[in-house]
Amino acid sequence: MTTETPGGGFEPLLLKPERAAVLLSIGRTKVYELMRSGALPSVRFGGSRRIPATALRQFVAQLEEDGEAA
Repeated sequence: MTTETPGGGFEPLLLKPERAAVLLSIGRTKVYELMRSGALPSVRFGGSRRIPATALRQFVAQLEEDGEAA
């Protein structure tokens, strides 16, 4: 599932954990740890876990807020 971007391209709505790891510049294992702890919300899609793009953006926004508060 994808959504159109302003430039005419398409952005996936659900990301594989491996793709989320690349976008966050962290390891795949860390992404699974974040999903397991609930810090990074995910959904079950068939037999796989996927991370909603909105959840990834919210996760980064929360990291930014936490960084500003420190």
